[in-house]
Amino acid sequence: MHHSTVSPLPSDFTPEQLLGALSVGIDTMAGIGDLRTRLTGLGIGMIGPLDHANGLVRDAHGLRHWHDVPLRELAEKHLGLPVHLDKDVTAGITAEAWRHGATFGDAALIMVESGIGGGFWLGGTAHRGAHTNAGEFGHTVVDLTGPLCVCGRHGCLEIVHRHAAEAGDIALAARVLAVGVVNLLQTLDLAHVVLAGADLLRHPQTYLAAVTEAVQADARRADWLSTRVAVSSLGADVIAAGAAMQVLDQHYGIPELAPI
Repeated sequence: MHHSTVSPLPSDFTPEQLLGALSVGIDTMAGIGDLRTRLTGLGIGMIGPLDHANGLVRDAHGLRHWHDVPLRELAEKHLGLPVHLDKDVTAGITAEAWRHGATFGDAALIMVESGIGGGFWLGGTAHRGAHTNAGEFGHTVVDLTGPLCVCGRHGCLEIVHRHAAEAGDIALAARVLAVGVVNLLQTLDLAHVVLAGADLLRHPQTYLAAVTEAVQADARRADWLSTRVAVSSLGADVIAAGAAMQVLDQHYGIPELAPI
C-alpha cells in the first residue's frame, strides 16, 4: 500500500456522506505526485446484504439509509472513476489470497467489526453465491432461544457474540465465534481461516487462542483434517487492500496469485 488516508463517518452514515468521504480521500491522495492520472478505478468493500452483480446495497444491517442503494452507479457518477463494489469480507479474503499466493487453497476470512461476516475463497476465486450475497456468516443461528438479532431472527451468532462482548466477557465472545468457525469447517472443509476486523483486533490473541483450540479439539480432525488459523497480518487495512486488489484483478487478472 503506497498511500492511505482516513475519513471518519458517523455510525449511521448516509450514501451522500460516504460519497463525500470517498471524494475527500481521493483528492487527498491525488495531491501526492500524479496519482489521479494513474488511477485505474475505485474498489469499495461495503457491509451487506449486498447485490454485487447489480451494484446494490440492500438493507445493510444497522444502517437506516441503505435500502436498495445503487452505490456502484452513484460512486461512478460522483467520482468519475470505474467502481468495483463488493462485500467487505469478500474484499478482505481477496487481499489474503493475493498475499498468500497460489498455495492459499480454500479459505475463509472471518470479520468481527460492527457485525460478523465471512468471506470465502473457494476453488481459486472469491465465492459470492447464487445471488452474490454470500458471507452473512454472523446470521447463522447458534441458540434457538437466543436474543433477537437485527436480521429479525433469534440466536444468531452475531447477536450472541455481541451480548457477550458488551458484557465484557471477551473470552466467552471468542468461544462463541469459535463455535461458528467449527460449524463452518464442518460444512466447507477449509484449509485456512483468517481472523480480522476492528473489534477482533482489540483482543487478537484471545480470539486466536479460542478458535485454534476449538478447531484442534475436534478429535476427528486430528490425523488428516488440518486447518491453519491465523490473524490477518494486514490489520485494519485488509478491506481497503482487498478492494484495491479487486480492481486490479478485474482489469488485469491475478498473476498466478503471486504474493504481493
